Amino acid sequence: MIKRLFPALRTGSRLTRGLGLVLAFGLVAATGTPRIAEAQTGGAIQPILQENAEILLESSRRTIQPAIDAIAGSDLPQAVFVLETWAGRDLQMRESDGIFYKLTREGSDYLLTDLDSGEVAETLADDDGFEQLRPNSGIRALIAVALVQFQLSDPDPAKRIDALDAIERNGEASHLTPLRNAIADESDPAIKARKERLETLLTIRFDPDNAARIAAIESVSGDLDVNVRATLNPLVATTTHAAVSLPEDENIAYEITPGSDDFTREQAYAMLVDEDLAPPLLTNADLRNTLAANIADGAVGGVPLADLSNPEARVTAYANLVASGAAPPAATEDEIDEIIAGFTFYATYAEPDATVTEAAEDALTAIGFNVGLNQFADFLLDALSLGSIYFLAAIGLAITFGVMGVINMAHGEFIMMGAYTGYVVQQVIPNYTVSILVAIPLAFAVTFAAGVALERLVIRHLYSRPLETLLATFGISIALQQLAKNIFGTQARPLTSPAWLDGSLILNDVVGISYIRIAIFVLALIFLGVFLFIMKRTRLGLETRAVTQNPKMAASMGINPEWVNMLTFGLGSGIAGIAGVAIGLYAKVTSELGQDYIVQSFMTVVVGGVGNIWGTLLGAAMIGGLQKGIEFFNPSNTLAAQTYMIVFIIIFIQFRPRGIIALKGRAAGD
Repeated sequence: MIKRLFPALRTGSRLTRGLGLVLAFGLVAATGTPRIAEAQTGGAIQPILQENAEILLESSRRTIQPAIDAIAGSDLPQAVFVLETWAGRDLQMRESDGIFYKLTREGSDYLLTDLDSGEVAETLADDDGFEQLRPNSGIRALIAVALVQFQLSDPDPAKRIDALDAIERNGEASHLTPLRNAIADESDPAIKARKERLETLLTIRFDPDNAARIAAIESVSGDLDVNVRATLNPLVATTTHAAVSLPEDENIAYEITPGSDDFTREQAYAMLVDEDLAPPLLTNADLRNTLAANIADGAVGGVPLADLSNPEARVTAYANLVASGAAPPAATEDEIDEIIAGFTFYATYAEPDATVTEAAEDALTAIGFNVGLNQFADFLLDALSLGSIYFLAAIGLAITFGVMGVINMAHGEFIMMGAYTGYVVQQVIPNYTVSILVAIPLAFAVTFAAGVALERLVIRHLYSRPLETLLATFGISIALQQLAKNIFGTQARPLTSPAWLDGSLILNDVVGISYIRIAIFVLALIFLGVFLFIMKRTRLGLETRAVTQNPKMAASMGINPEWVNMLTFGLGSGIAGIAGVAIGLYAKVTSELGQDYIVQSFMTVVVGGVGNIWGTLLGAAMIGGLQKGIEFFNPSNTLAAQTYMIVFIIIFIQFRPRGIIALKGRAAGD
């Protein structure tokens, strides 16, 4: 009714809408509407909404702040309910009387809730006659900031966490006092720790007491939290200025000498021009154009045209034009250094207090040192993780190469076969944990059988013929890749890790490692232990070591070298299959999977020492650390990093051709 009587209330300007509201409220009051009388009683939020009705209906982020401040600063318990209703887009004004309500839909009905009592006033069949307030994302963000002071002590922990999240996103000086007041009564230790941390950060930013700010800065010195650095960095941010002399009332960071790479003379002069401390630079084109535009009676600025071929004459003519007001003041290239010499260039801190910036710089220096240490620790973790992957991939090759002297170029395909075995198992067993536990022994069995078959059918006929062995296994490698493409296609297949391997172990904001890589590292340690047990505590290990040292003597003692070679080759192939399952958990499973690791596996074995498990372990650590180190200094070019690594290994082998730990016996060429 009101909107029909006063159409300007909906479509008019701010002034006409305001006058319309006044007239509307006056008319309603004259009719004795009971809701208005109730709204005027003490302790009600409705009068505040009426006073700010024009701003609320306009819903502009630029003008809405006074209305939010009025509601939040009313100290009324209803304020939280109103702000939450408004943010949830349930706040509406009834057009007939201009009263604000919460209007929500329940089934086919609409519930009209009184904002002061919080009780349902009416149940409506439709929402006709109401104007909904539609706060945009900017207004909702402002409302969230205003709600913080109430939510910090809310009985619901979720709301307290929401308040802390809002402070982290957009903290203000007004949050500092309510945050401090909310710390003592906090019952949740985790939430209390967050409150204390935020209180420290807000103290650094907003506390008027510089001593309190310095104490807060010193308390976070060396802290690796990103939020700490984000709070301290603005304090030491600098802005470059120019003046005739250094000002005494500013926090000077350092003086700047024009002419360096960081601050060229051109940049210095451009700053002077921007700050109206020097005239613009007069380029040759500007000089020519200005002189051409001011030719009069065969002269420019009193200089005859015939003399303008002289550069000094052109400058004199321009100066005369400036003196007469016909041209703007300007400086030539030759005058730049002279003008710059008359000024001092300096940088000032954004923070005006020198003691605060000094404390912030000391804290950031300590943080930088800790960040460096933790980055080195993170680098070591990455290198260790990569080394464990290479160790798993190379351990089987170390066994076959060390015991049998066979260069097996199909070793990578055994890794690929293990990964595909894990994929097939997951298609049958959907439980990822169970499927991985089944896939590991099954991959070993499959690749063990494949290794035994390869040794019986091909390798046994090529002993002591390394070139033919290399070519034969290389051909088998290509054949196995093509077979995998025919069976599984060229598309990468997923080998999904169990849920408990998702995510990463985060030690701090710098150091972290994924759970999958931790699992691979543990698996590598397990296989190291299993291999040492087999080699040191079993008959197979004893016979393998005997054949490695002297096959003829071992045969004379009743050991069958061919049988040992077959089992050893099968064991190395089986371990490669298990490595394939582990690698497939984080790498794409394709027919080329093995090719990604065959080169590193051979390098690991050769660098570590052929046939020595401890040498393989050291070689894997060395290769992993070297690759990560090269990638650290050259992160954008992985191909170049691998090239540098291969070059380094070639040089290394020139000095230690038998690797880090040389093996005595057949594998060493003795």
